[in-house]
Amino acid sequence: MDLSTLLLVPTIAVCAPVSAALLSRFAKIPLVVFEIVLGLVLGPAVLGWVGTSEFIDILAEFGLAMLFFMAGSEIDFQLIKGRPIKRASVGFLLSLAIGTTAGLILAPTAAAGVFVGIALANTALGTIMPVLRDAGEMRTPFGTAVTAVGAAGEFGPLIAISLFLSGRTPGRATVVLLAFTVIAAAGMYAASRGEHRGMHRLISTTLHTSGQFAIRLVILVLALLVGLSIWLGLDMLIGAFAAGILFRLLLAGALPEDAHRVESKIEAVAFGFLVPVFFIYTGITFDLRALLDDTRALVLLPVFLVLLLVVRGLPNLIAAPPGATAADRRALVLFGATALPIIVAITDIGADHGVLQQATAASMVGAGMLSVLLYPLLALGQRRRSATASAEPRPDDEDVPEEA
Repeated sequence: MDLSTLLLVPTIAVCAPVSAALLSRFAKIPLVVFEIVLGLVLGPAVLGWVGTSEFIDILAEFGLAMLFFMAGSEIDFQLIKGRPIKRASVGFLLSLAIGTTAGLILAPTAAAGVFVGIALANTALGTIMPVLRDAGEMRTPFGTAVTAVGAAGEFGPLIAISLFLSGRTPGRATVVLLAFTVIAAAGMYAASRGEHRGMHRLISTTLHTSGQFAIRLVILVLALLVGLSIWLGLDMLIGAFAAGILFRLLLAGALPEDAHRVESKIEAVAFGFLVPVFFIYTGITFDLRALLDDTRALVLLPVFLVLLLVVRGLPNLIAAPPGATAADRRALVLFGATALPIIVAITDIGADHGVLQQATAASMVGAGMLSVLLYPLLALGQRRRSATASAEPRPDDEDVPEEA
């Protein structure tokens, strides 16, 4: 393995949060933007200091799986059940229909149009949840709506990939997907039954030892369900997402303080090591030359960026919580239109199968990168505007004498 790659990838991982902290006084830019941009600048597309390698590629794949694991583990289904997830699911189906229509219009073939349509209908839940957490929005009605939108926009495309992009006939793909669902559901049912005292006792006794049973269990659960999805010919991300849900159920009966420590350790492994490698490697492997050398692809990049807003963002208006202000609705549209990891996965599949041109794939990934840079930042600005407006006294409330 290239020594410069081995040294510079962790260097970028360290420099990214430092850069984000230095610029935070001017703008709250998501951390992944710095990871992607630094990877792009130091990678083959610009300076050429960092190259690709099989080892980093494997770590990046595991980082992508861990990103979806974290998304699955952080979703509170009790919180989003009912109205939030129902409306978010309807919004996703509208996005899928509109996106596929747009893809069929823009793409040269029907097959490419389906790839484009599914890619446009996704939301990067794993990317926006840390933004929501840092902003203290996870438990607010607005945060619940965004989480529901993200859950539908991340899990829905995974199902669509399994049904329509697996290379099987839709009927056979449905049978395989149902088989995976039955196995995963059986595991989740078993995890939700009983108190699992022995497991929780072992977690507690190894939290501060070299045993670290909880972290080893996470890796095992992730490997088992990712391995199952790959063995069945499904996308590995659906297994990673299900693994996160399963582990959350397993951890439900633990002591609150133990559960908090375990979650902190998992976040450290995910966001301190594996997930940054995925985003950095996305920048390193981004085919900037293919994008710049193709005028049509270069023109399509802003088109795809706007389409993410129209196709994926606007349908989420139906998922706005009761009493949402106009600024809240705009923020929900912007968060819902934030997309990248699934775009990377879908365009990789399309390019490998020869359905998508490399330039078109680069254009879509570039739009996803810009969405991660722009949309959460604009969404937080709209959310702050909503909070400021809510705090201001209404004209009708001024000069009203207090009741005795």
